[in-house]
Amino acid sequence: MFLTTKALVLREVKYKEADRILTLLTEDEGKLTAKAPGALRKTSKFGAATQFLTWSELTLFGSRGRWSVREGSVIEGFEGLRADLEALAIGSYMAQVLETVSDEDAPDPQVLQLGLNALYALSHGLCEKEQVKAAFELRLMCLAGFAPELDQCVVCGGADGEMRFAPGQGGLLCPNCARYADPVSGACLAAMRHVARAPAKRVFSFSLTGDAPRELSVICEEYLLTCLERGFSSLDYYKKIKG
Repeated sequence: MFLTTKALVLREVKYKEADRILTLLTEDEGKLTAKAPGALRKTSKFGAATQFLTWSELTLFGSRGRWSVREGSVIEGFEGLRADLEALAIGSYMAQVLETVSDEDAPDPQVLQLGLNALYALSHGLCEKEQVKAAFELRLMCLAGFAPELDQCVVCGGADGEMRFAPGQGGLLCPNCARYADPVSGACLAAMRHVARAPAKRVFSFSLTGDAPRELSVICEEYLLTCLERGFSSLDYYKKIKG
């Protein structure tokens, strides 16, 4: 069985002398694993197309549940990531998160498009790296079924006073229900509402100043880690190089 599909390379592992084992997020089959024989050889016709964090068109051959790359061409290489260690670290984190939330035989066009848009924004410097990361985290949780309550208190339904955001409770809390938590600023809350509700092409189209970018980053990261109930080695690495 042959399958020609567009795919984002989420992970590559060297196998034997010149092969790669790939984790792909595909348009047609969702997440799948494929072997790329000879991809590490200089003469390989699909070496570039099977690199980590590359968006490619691949022709795969499947037999007994195993896939092997036969042909490949690069659509978008996100070259800006290769020249910026911090951007590459965030891209690696995004790939690890996408692998976590995606399933085999369950294509999700919205999740795939979000990942591609985030990597493009990161690679081309369309906005601040931390802003891209935060927007990706929050929007992905919305697509994965963890959309937070951003209009009223999740406990009492109130919407008066300086609202707080409680990742463990899935959204906002009013001052009476969370007296000891720090308030979320109006600018940060407006950004979160935009990210959660904007059309796909507009998710990253917002600006923040002052302390709001850092506030948004902390909240969105904590929310994703709370929802997925796990940490990520790539996130730890990003924090290490960011200092």
